[in-house]
Amino acid sequence: MPELKTISLFMLTALAEIIGCYLPYLWLREGKTIWLLVPAALSLAVFTWLLTLHPTASGRVYAAYGGVYIFMAVLWLWIVDGIRPTTWDMIGSAVALLGMAIIMFAPRTT
Repeated sequence: MPELKTISLFMLTALAEIIGCYLPYLWLREGKTIWLLVPAALSLAVFTWLLTLHPTASGRVYAAYGGVYIFMAVLWLWIVDGIRPTTWDMIGSAVALLGMAIIMFAPRTT
């Protein structure tokens, strides 16, 4: 069950980062209100805080997190942008998640 907790925490972390980056994108590229920077900053602060909750070395967390971020970004592409992921998007996401699983859940001797 710790694996499910780790993956869920990574997914929340990725969502916070994506939202924190998407809101300024809306302001800069789509002419939305500058006030979107306030929730964006809060979302990025939550993202940073969530990264600290992972119970392993920061470098390992950052490396493994990248795999979940890729998966979540492709999911965002589908749900928010309305673009159905290609087979290659899904294969790439699966490979990234496999990399995360290897990094986070491999047996450790130290």
